[in-house]
Amino acid sequence: MGAPRFQYRPPDFTSGPLRDAPDATFVPMPSDGVLPDGFFSTTNLPTYVRVQGQWHRPSAPRMDCVIALEPSGRLVAREPRQLSRGTPVAMGEAEDGSQGIYVHTEGFLGGTHSANEFRFMAAPVSRERPVDYRHLARLLTEERKRGGYIVWVAGPALVHARAREDLIWFIEHGFVSAFLGGNAIAVHDLEAAIFGTTLGMTAEGEFAEHGHGLHMRAINAIRRAGSIEAAVRSGLVTDGIMHALVRRGVPYVLAGSIRDDGPIPGVVSDVLGAQDAMREHTTRATFAVLVATALHAIAVGNMLPAYVDEGGDRLRPLPTICVDQTEFVVSKLRDRGTHQAHGVVTNAQDFMHVFRSYVEQWEQGLRRVRPAARA
Repeated sequence: MGAPRFQYRPPDFTSGPLRDAPDATFVPMPSDGVLPDGFFSTTNLPTYVRVQGQWHRPSAPRMDCVIALEPSGRLVAREPRQLSRGTPVAMGEAEDGSQGIYVHTEGFLGGTHSANEFRFMAAPVSRERPVDYRHLARLLTEERKRGGYIVWVAGPALVHARAREDLIWFIEHGFVSAFLGGNAIAVHDLEAAIFGTTLGMTAEGEFAEHGHGLHMRAINAIRRAGSIEAAVRSGLVTDGIMHALVRRGVPYVLAGSIRDDGPIPGVVSDVLGAQDAMREHTTRATFAVLVATALHAIAVGNMLPAYVDEGGDRLRPLPTICVDQTEFVVSKLRDRGTHQAHGVVTNAQDFMHVFRSYVEQWEQGLRRVRPAARA
């Protein structure tokens, strides 16, 4: 299989400033959901906290949280809204260990180029930069083989772009451990399953008569059935993304928004409830694919750690593929801290078709992959 592109190098706590670093300071929450002044704000990078002379990594890592010390002695990253009065939280702003907290920013950088070195195509996100689909296919197939937790996040453009069948293929072949999206992708997929249209447009790209109301009729049909699962069991929905998720028993979270039609049953319309439901899966994620959804991609990216903890000091990057037809979305995700993301600037249809082709070939054991259209 070849050596991994990134090998984690844990910090050396036996020498230098880290050896003599103080224990971290913890201060109790003054009231429910309110943090003491001077709290430490987390990143998605490997972070170590010194407690009673020993360095520990908090569990459930993600950015924009705080580090709470539980009564059992376990350190865990938590959103402030989840913490109650009296919970001890880590204090400090320094990330160099001088306040008992060390963020290991260079753990995966051994042997890489300097950020200041001039190189052509140095930007990580560009239409001009070739996409290594063979490498992405290898990462995905190896993740499934090791039993990883592969989270997919997709927007309704995936359905409109005629990439629906490709996502169904990934679900049916065990490449989707959890699916996160919004009301729209589910509604448009269900409209396609019930009426053969998406937002009133046929597969041939023509508008159906009275098609503008078909997504509302699809919502009503699911409401009448009681749930998406009931619609599948009754035979009302016989194909599509939601059908495949239900049939395969793949968990999904549909997070609502202010602009939702309906919504269909099962959509979590409370934003914090949706975040909690999504985090049930992001904390387990070992691989993520984000396709054609700016807000959901950035939201999920902010919930993901930059690494997978395999126990002890064995960490590896959490592969994250972000696909959008504009550089802005992919760049924005990286700018918001999801620096481990592989940016693919192309439309959903091209990406899904090409990616599926490479994954199919990799599954068949082919090492010489025939050329495909470059995204």
